[in-house]
Amino acid sequence: MKTTDLLKKVRKIEIKTRGLSKQIFAGEYHSAFKGKGMTFSEVREYQYGDAIKGIDWNVTARFNHPYVKVFEEERELTVMLLIDVSASKIFGTHIQLKKELITEIAAVLSFSAIANNDKIGVIFFSDKIERYIPPKKGKKHILRIIRDLIEFKPENKGTDIALALQYYTNVIKKRSTAFIISDFIDQDFEKSLQIANNKHDIIALRIFDQRERELPDVGLLYLSDAENNDKKWIDTSSKKIRNQYAEWWRKNSQELQKTFSKNGIDNIDLETGKDYVKSLIGLFKKRA
Repeated sequence: MKTTDLLKKVRKIEIKTRGLSKQIFAGEYHSAFKGKGMTFSEVREYQYGDAIKGIDWNVTARFNHPYVKVFEEERELTVMLLIDVSASKIFGTHIQLKKELITEIAAVLSFSAIANNDKIGVIFFSDKIERYIPPKKGKKHILRIIRDLIEFKPENKGTDIALALQYYTNVIKKRSTAFIISDFIDQDFEKSLQIANNKHDIIALRIFDQRERELPDVGLLYLSDAENNDKKWIDTSSKKIRNQYAEWWRKNSQELQKTFSKNGIDNIDLETGKDYVKSLIGLFKKRA
């Protein structure tokens, strides 16, 4: 991609996602992701309704009038985006690719984080760790993340969520909040998810396309698996085949939801071509 075209894309995403973050998500994000604790701010005169346990007895004795300590929420957090860049992200049948939806959501979360004085970092993963961007603050840092989201080309095609979680747990030492943005078409990652969530605060955003949920009746269809190159013809005019496909999706979704619920992972599903704003706000409100 030419530099001028890349800059145009970055700018377009910045305008849309930064505006959403400022107008819609700022307050919800602040409520949903509270700081690590409370830090002392000041001492002021006691007011009716103040808790007795908040009285500063030393200052009260000095001035012969009750004073209370005021604390503020410690706001600075580290937010990590664990972004699945496997080959299945280059799929979409309804206006946009999964990769494009991931880019928008990651940008919105990034701008929301820096608006609240939080650091933001990224781990790109396939079936290997493709790239690690250490958490930092600032607009320049966010624009670098957006640029990488648009133009990054992974070396591998597969998916290994367990590996990404293990790497995250090892590289980020202090407690942080992490969004795993993936289609979660993978297995055997529950143990790593459990370990990571014991140390950090994990949120799962599953990205999917409507054609992963149901097959259209369009006759013979030639399908190719982007991650392992398996190819086959499928007769979509067969109701039995369409039902089997839909049943696979239903069972897979149930198992995934069971895994998230069992391990206390907040999660939502986000579909390509659909409005993700309400879903994200709903997630933030639930956490608040």
